[in-house]
Amino acid sequence: MPPIPQDNLQFELADPSSADYWMKMVKCQDACPVHTNACGYVTAIAEGRYQEAYSIARATNPFASICGRVCGAPCEVNCRRGDLDSPITIRALKRFVNEQFGPETGDFTHYHAGANERMLSPNRGDYERIAVIGAGVSGLTVAHDLTRLGYKVTVFEANSDPGGMLMVGVPIYRLPRELVRAEINAILSMGVDLKCNQKLGRDFTIQSLREEGYKAIFLGVGLPKGRKLPLPGSDTAGVFDGLEFLKAFNEGKPMELGKKIVVIGGGNVAFDVARSAVRPRAVEMADARSDMERTERIAYDVARSALRLSGDKEVHLVCLEDRHEMPADEIEIEEGEEEGVKLHTARGPREILSEGGYVTGLRTVKCTSVFDEAGKFNPKFDESFVEDIAADTIMFAIGQTSDLSFLNEADGVETERGLIKVDPETYQTTAPDVFACGDIAHGPRLFIHAIASAQIAARSMHDYLRGTRTDVVVRKRWLPADYTMTPGWDQLTRHNPPALEAEQRAATLNIVEINFPEAEARQQAARCLRCNINTVFDTSTCIACNGCVDVCPENLIKLVGLDQLRGDAFLMKLASESAGITAEQLQAYSNEELREFGAIMLKDESTCIRCAMCASRCPTQAIKMERFDFYRECVTINAPNPKLKLNGKLLSGQNSTV
Repeated sequence: MPPIPQDNLQFELADPSSADYWMKMVKCQDACPVHTNACGYVTAIAEGRYQEAYSIARATNPFASICGRVCGAPCEVNCRRGDLDSPITIRALKRFVNEQFGPETGDFTHYHAGANERMLSPNRGDYERIAVIGAGVSGLTVAHDLTRLGYKVTVFEANSDPGGMLMVGVPIYRLPRELVRAEINAILSMGVDLKCNQKLGRDFTIQSLREEGYKAIFLGVGLPKGRKLPLPGSDTAGVFDGLEFLKAFNEGKPMELGKKIVVIGGGNVAFDVARSAVRPRAVEMADARSDMERTERIAYDVARSALRLSGDKEVHLVCLEDRHEMPADEIEIEEGEEEGVKLHTARGPREILSEGGYVTGLRTVKCTSVFDEAGKFNPKFDESFVEDIAADTIMFAIGQTSDLSFLNEADGVETERGLIKVDPETYQTTAPDVFACGDIAHGPRLFIHAIASAQIAARSMHDYLRGTRTDVVVRKRWLPADYTMTPGWDQLTRHNPPALEAEQRAATLNIVEINFPEAEARQQAARCLRCNINTVFDTSTCIACNGCVDVCPENLIKLVGLDQLRGDAFLMKLASESAGITAEQLQAYSNEELREFGAIMLKDESTCIRCAMCASRCPTQAIKMERFDFYRECVTINAPNPKLKLNGKLLSGQNSTV
């Protein structure tokens, strides 16, 4: 047995050499599909650097202003402050700076300047023509990136206005249509050509695009159709697709609903449908459809008069999940209930009741569980517990499906499970010159997921045309952390952005959420724990005085003797490596000998508030506060990407065939 060292040894669990470890510490940025530096722009807001905050928020996201309104905000869900009390209001803070510097101001200067050049391939295109089908978020993101790379991009849109689900699927009380147009116009101003009222399969085909000289084609057609359950009576008059209703509602077209409406579904789309149904139908808006700006100006007056005619309307929502299991965002559920939506949770639809060919109600049974023991969707029901809900209108909001009728065998594009088949790493379809992503390739997800996949697809299309391989690398460095936390930052509580009163929301088509006032925005931003700043331990100068343990206000630093960690193989291995012996030799010591041998310094990063008291208290400066600075960058290798099919053709810009 090796002799016991005379000096007490301390070890830190974290591996400072691992970039991945420190990147994952910044949980908001790690969770964002496009890796937006939320910590950076939130900190900038707290310090009053608003223009810089906008540039950071815009850098990796061509739809930053829209995401400031309707993003599902995985950054917020994963925010480390949530481990302490409640997450930072990241999405709403993004809106705060967008309204000052984003395209909605009418000036595209900051939008253009803020685009992250590091995430573009360093080599350029040769103005080849690219066809993008669908002017939704995925299609316009591809157009945004490829235009900046030097390609001539034409976007074909089936509807009369671009935007896809942003225009027809998101309720107008959540997302101003003038904002959508402004952000799209900012993209078009880069040189993108847009052709509306052009539907694939009706006005042109994939083959006709090839014949016209388009060198690559992108399919961003989304999932335009809603799903229905095959219930008895589902073809009865008064049964609608929730997505069709949303489209009609958002376009101001008349769609006659009854006074007792039942929406089936428990997700955000179901609440979009239910909350839209609560609001006045405003059928007069149909006559103003040709002038959309005028439509939105008159919406409030129309809504008031419509409300007087429909004050006895009831809207019910039926879902399989119990209240705590509902997939919809909590704010959607709470605001929906405030506006009068009546919840019927843990209920499974069984039959649509009717009389004389018209809907009279929905029969439901109790749902006892939604998922099985393996976590798979496999609902169980108690058929003896029956509840009938009176209704004259029923709308399904349980999911979306594709419309792939535009495809034919000559296109070479294969499908699977109702989606377009793609390589998950490149988003190339089975036809080498055709790419697809977004919902049509991976099913319904958040807008931000569609943006992220489109950025990958754009890089793949570029590599396909250039015969190159573009990789994303991480550049990283450690810097001294020179920072000041706002006094009392750890005691500040989360406040959601202000909203209209429930009665006013339900009676109008006005935007529900109000922007933060400046003082409130700065205070909410000051709650950020600045997770890119870290306590870095130098064990060579630590004297095990326990001062850091004593001073930590969160009690998250502990000096733990090795005798207490005998059962933890990882920690014992770390200790043995630091001591220069094998894990087996260390395990051979008795508990008393292990106590004398040394200890490990453990720090729980999940609730560290970056107060720096441990660093200030340390008498030997063994603890320092340092900032881990990192960013992603595209690099190009002048060799074909082995993941891409190249058809054996002579590639533009290359001198050989592949």
